[in-house]
Amino acid sequence: MHSHAPTGRAGRPRSAAADAAILAATREALVELGWSKLTLGDVATRAGVAKTTLYRRWAGKNELVVDAVAELFDELRLPDRGSLAADIEGVVLQFAAILARPEAASGLMAVVAESTRDDALRERIRASVVDRQKRLVLEGRARARARGELPPDKDPGEAARTADLIFDVVAGAVVHRTLVSGKPADEEWVREFTRLLLLGVTGAP
Repeated sequence: MHSHAPTGRAGRPRSAAADAAILAATREALVELGWSKLTLGDVATRAGVAKTTLYRRWAGKNELVVDAVAELFDELRLPDRGSLAADIEGVVLQFAAILARPEAASGLMAVVAESTRDDALRERIRASVVDRQKRLVLEGRARARARGELPPDKDPGEAARTADLIFDVVAGAVVHRTLVSGKPADEEWVREFTRLLLLGVTGAP
């Protein structure tokens, strides 16, 4: 199973190698067993580490699953496809493809459900998944400004709020489409979604 953790150099700290093996094993277990049947003991066996190693790093199954799924979203890249619309389409298609993976779908839906009664878990999801991926919006807006597709940001505070809103709209739509409605976020849907995002409901340029 692919792990986002870097391969590193010779002499890499043992703890980093163990963490990478544990997160990869967690994703394997999510694919084969799903969240409900996943246990820390099974993950430890798959990773070839002692169960105590997991407990020193993660408080429980939910925290472990958040970190394992977060690595998948770290694979997202904003392609330079020549225009803001094309860039958005490219990253949304990547996002949908990750959500279609069973380890992402089962893991993310489970921990989000669990976080409704666990504020610390909700904060971990926000920090590990949401906040880390807002870089894509900032990168996309900066690239579009450099092309002249967007005006310069006048108010940094307003720019940050706009970036948050854009992220919420994109992530919310794709998660709902793929995981709630269970419909494909294919190229046609992504193209129409991007048009709506850029032009709004009225379609005014």
